Amino acid sequence: MFDFLQGYDLLGAFWVTVQLTLLSAAGSLVWGTLLAAMRVGPVPLMRGFGTAYVNVVRNIPLTVIILFTSLGMNQTLSVNLGAQDFDTINFRLAVLGLIAYTAAFVCEAIRSGINTVPVGQAEAARALGLSFTQVLTLVVLPQAFRSVVGPLANVLIALTKNTTVAAAIGVAEAALLMKKMIENEAQLLLISAVFAFGFVCLTLPTGLILGWVGKKVAVKR
Repeated sequence: MFDFLQGYDLLGAFWVTVQLTLLSAAGSLVWGTLLAAMRVGPVPLMRGFGTAYVNVVRNIPLTVIILFTSLGMNQTLSVNLGAQDFDTINFRLAVLGLIAYTAAFVCEAIRSGINTVPVGQAEAARALGLSFTQVLTLVVLPQAFRSVVGPLANVLIALTKNTTVAAAIGVAEAALLMKKMIENEAQLLLISAVFAFGFVCLTLPTGLILGWVGKKVAVKR
């Protein structure tokens, strides 16, 4: 029944998807945290930048962002991110595009967590002489992260599915292989079922594990 899978590197394609997900998740967590810090910071210019970035990027389709990284940054501006071959360049540009897009959603998740921290704790920390950065990193963010594990898990699951957009610029991940197999094989339903099952295997454990972690580390108020 599954003879049509022979000759195709199915595991390799999903491994590229996993790499895209992990690298983009790490980058978007860092950039999203910085954006959240800007949005709650005392500097008006930084608050304005953070707000504008989130509102603009969230309303741009991910496909447009991914295509811009390839057509705009690479082909027009000759940005190659330190790579030489075509596949590596597109992979890195796809990661950059996914980070830029996903960070906006990470920012809003973390900012919602910051809003759950009682104002009195930040005021007490400032009364002790701590700077804004110290208050944020030592008092506010540790509690905020504990309260948004669930929302961040949802963002990670969405990111895993969004990696399929990287196929638009030729990244050899699962969606590109699926397109190739559908064009070459007369097994549309079976091919779709195989790839759907593959993504369920990636996203379902993520949701279950991070959901359990979220309950364990939740701040009791």
